[in-house]
Amino acid sequence: MANREPSRHSQRMLAFHTLYSQEFLSCSTMEHLQQIFLTVPRQGDSTENEASGFAWELVQGVWEHRGELDGIIEKYACNWRLDRVGRVELNLLRLGVYELLYRADVPPRVSMNEALELDKQYGDPGSSAFVNGILDAVYRALDKGELGVR
Repeated sequence: MANREPSRHSQRMLAFHTLYSQEFLSCSTMEHLQQIFLTVPRQGDSTENEASGFAWELVQGVWEHRGELDGIIEKYACNWRLDRVGRVELNLLRLGVYELLYRADVPPRVSMNEALELDKQYGDPGSSAFVNGILDAVYRALDKGELGVR
């Protein structure tokens, strides 16, 4: 049987797990981030020995643009400081906003739906409305040209 490339959903899940993990490991360099990425468990029997592919592109992009992403999230979080947002939700928001801003190869609704699905799986009960509200506000701002990236 031929090896199939993992689905984009499983790649997003891997990216999320990596981003969430780095929150607790004081990641300060790209090399350390790569080590974390390579140690995060994968679905199936996959044993990666280098950081590459869609998941790594997401991890690297979110990590490199984290300050910008956090500023945008805070702007649209309406009276919520980032230190009050759960780590799961914050990293899913970073991932979703990064895709909305920088991944023209991913339809915006797909990015938003994927973030919501992961939030339903890993986030606090009821947090999906919060995540959806922010992602929708960012999408509308992008659509109106208020965030000139995509």
